[in-house]
Amino acid sequence: MTTQYQWKCFSVEEENQQLPDGRNISFTWLKHPGAVIIIPITAEGKLVLVNQYRPAIKQWILEFPAGTLEDSEQVELCAQRELAEEVQLAATTWHNLGQLLPVPGFCDEVQHLFVAKELSPCDGELDDDEIIEVKEFTVSEFEKLVASNQLQDGKTIAAYMKAKLAGLIPPA
Repeated sequence: MTTQYQWKCFSVEEENQQLPDGRNISFTWLKHPGAVIIIPITAEGKLVLVNQYRPAIKQWILEFPAGTLEDSEQVELCAQRELAEEVQLAATTWHNLGQLLPVPGFCDEVQHLFVAKELSPCDGELDDDEIIEVKEFTVSEFEKLVASNQLQDGKTIAAYMKAKLAGLIPPA
């Protein structure tokens, strides 16, 4: 494996691989340390999201709090840290929803999904490049945002669906 480019905790890697049919190829992909996505649910059953400016797409998007794992960081600790940093909340109850593979065609990122309940205020500090507005939505409001294409973030929609199928989303 050869590192073609390194930036922060991400790198572009190239490697010769043998495909299941026996062919050998040179494959290039983005190496990613992994991430967490948290669905905070208030005692009133509201979903806590962030309206965050994303420079890559030059626009604001609604999404659940999320973040990248730091060097050798445990997944659960990353989820707690990101919840505090992005929405200044701590949770007593955590439900692990498993993982998502957001872009397996060119990236090895694994996103770890959690539902956080029994929330309480805490202090947290945003990263230098983050501009975030914290928003709360009822389940009905959230689903209308998805249906009307006002909420487009794939990880948020997928995490919500996993939580709903697990019975962790309050009724609309």
